[in-house]
Amino acid sequence: MPPESKKPSALSRVFSRLNNHRSKPAVALACVQLEGPPTVAAGPSSSSHPPTHSVLDSSLPGGSSIFQCREIQPPVRPSGSENEIVDYLECTALSKPGNQDLLQPPPLSTLHFYDHPAGSKAHGGTTCFLAGASGFRMRDVHYIDASQVTVHTGGGAGDRLIDGWELLMKKAAPNALHDSDARYDPPKCDEDTRVEVTGEIMDWMMDRDGPQRLLCMTGAAGSGKSALQQTTAEKCFKNGTLGSTFFFSASDPTRNTVKPVIPTIAYQLGRTNTTLRRRIRAAVEDDPLIFDKSLRTQISTLIAEPLQRFKNIGMDFTALPYTILIDGLDECMGEDRQAELLTAVRECLLIDGLPFRVFIASRPEWAIRTALEAGGHLYKVAYHIRLNDQYDPSADMRRYLRRRFEDIGLRTRDPEWFSEGDIETLVRAGSGQFIYVATVYKYISERRASPSERLKIVLTWTPHKGRATRPFEVLDRLYTNILSAAKNAYEAVDSHHRRDFLLLLRVYHTGISKLGFPVDVLSALLCLEPRAEEVLISDLRSLVALETDSVRGLRLHLYHKTFSDFLEEPSRAKDLFVPESRVYAHLPKCFMQYIIKCPLDFDSLPAEWEELPLPELHRRSLMEAVEDLPIFLNRVDCDIDEDEVVGFTQNGGWQKINNLLPLLNRSSDEWLPGTFEDWIEPLRSFTISLKARKPEAAVVISAFAEKWKNDCEQYKDERRRKSN
Repeated sequence: MPPESKKPSALSRVFSRLNNHRSKPAVALACVQLEGPPTVAAGPSSSSHPPTHSVLDSSLPGGSSIFQCREIQPPVRPSGSENEIVDYLECTALSKPGNQDLLQPPPLSTLHFYDHPAGSKAHGGTTCFLAGASGFRMRDVHYIDASQVTVHTGGGAGDRLIDGWELLMKKAAPNALHDSDARYDPPKCDEDTRVEVTGEIMDWMMDRDGPQRLLCMTGAAGSGKSALQQTTAEKCFKNGTLGSTFFFSASDPTRNTVKPVIPTIAYQLGRTNTTLRRRIRAAVEDDPLIFDKSLRTQISTLIAEPLQRFKNIGMDFTALPYTILIDGLDECMGEDRQAELLTAVRECLLIDGLPFRVFIASRPEWAIRTALEAGGHLYKVAYHIRLNDQYDPSADMRRYLRRRFEDIGLRTRDPEWFSEGDIETLVRAGSGQFIYVATVYKYISERRASPSERLKIVLTWTPHKGRATRPFEVLDRLYTNILSAAKNAYEAVDSHHRRDFLLLLRVYHTGISKLGFPVDVLSALLCLEPRAEEVLISDLRSLVALETDSVRGLRLHLYHKTFSDFLEEPSRAKDLFVPESRVYAHLPKCFMQYIIKCPLDFDSLPAEWEELPLPELHRRSLMEAVEDLPIFLNRVDCDIDEDEVVGFTQNGGWQKINNLLPLLNRSSDEWLPGTFEDWIEPLRSFTISLKARKPEAAVVISAFAEKWKNDCEQYKDERRRKSN
């Protein structure tokens, strides 16, 4: 990639997916070291650091001597082992290194903090450290004449202090919190809606003596689970019982896996109590690799054990916020990981002695469904609310629509633009799916459209009264008709002649969400005009939006996961379905056309890629086309247009790539010899499959592939000679 763009190329993204290699950070553990001879030093070298108080000459007010290591405050004294310092308040041993740094002889002295009959009083009645101790040296002790002392270690090369709380925050997912800015204006229940179910949930929450401490709520997509979770979280926050929340989202990579769940919960619990926070911090500092261990180990280390110690020192559990809310388990990647999280919650959070009541909401998919069925490990443990079976939300949906339609009437100064009959028809068509009425409202309330006309469109497509409907049937009908109307409107524009709206929408959906193309680059590669993506979705604002992503820039956001499911399922989308194989066949065709149409003089190119006389967007797009073409041509799951390949060959497309490759090699760190070989290999494989049907084109491509392989070998030889 050119130097001005630090974003990884599509080529590197493809190979990184293949390799799927993940490096883990190295962590340096800080320890207290005690050494001889019998002097007290403030650091590794007294000449390089200003003098500090002598431990033997210093005292603390209040008659107590306290060492504080990373904000752990309890007094310490030696254990039975030379290599342990016991923290009585924590009831744990803080390990220091073995004897590799101990000066021998003399042996370590015994440290007596509390053995003096007068409470270790000395020097005029004040409390002193290590009275009578000798034969040791302490490295890098920073003494503060106050109630706290922080011990820093820095004696060994490469040692550094680990802040457990900071490390925990880095592993947490702020977007998953109930009040996260990323979830601005989240779905929640109106004050007078879902009253019965929210009442049941809150009654269960407040019954701390109830036998079942796990509540599982299941329901179909769009039934209002997230709104109920959000409402419950806000109620618990107001009454002081909210311990933590985690809202999964399939479209947000920071909260669509189990990886950040336990750190996020531990972070929120730690914020509720200073003592608990110190214990969680200490647990992380004791094992900085805890976040790479199993969920059960994480819960035990970061939550259960700190709380048990909290209880052992006489702290009252009843004062702690105790509710834990997890929403959208079905949006967590991997059914096995969903099942692992459920097992970890049951085995580690619901054990005797812990105060938690846990509320999990999910679509009834495999992991939670099998766990809650008879014989499942949660069957006798969980209180189960089946949202669709136990509650009829029709009255709430009616109130929801009436209130919002009245607001539209105020905005348009036409309070009679809808009728009660319209609302009744929509409620019946909703089949209990809150997402249906929410999507209808979003579609109708488009500010630049006539609400009455859009309402008429929706009502026309609603099933007739009395028709038996399945939960997704009406929702699919709504998606079908919104898509059909958008398709007809887009393709009716003369400048869009011969464009396939559904294919373009699927290309954007797949290219951005799965392949990681930036929106502007993808539009350029599709040979569309600037901001074409905004025109494409102009009639789909009730379903999708263009949002700015801090990593990839502009991205396509689908409001509802069910719409993504609809696009990818032929039994639901029916005539509107576009298979993914068409996307992977269309993209290399666009790459070849982009290279052929590129207005460069390929026989007179500059020395560097960034010097190409093209706008920056088109330099990026040309690089993507060259880098990705061989990989997409060699896909076995799509029907490549071989006539397009022949035309590209006859129009000198491969020669143009040949002229561009030296610029890529000089301008992009991605094009190292190994990567270049990986780029050539798919092209050679594609040529073999093409040879039987298009032999002339195959011969030309094979010749270029062989040349590029030889060029790569020469390049590697040159690098070896320079290194020697």
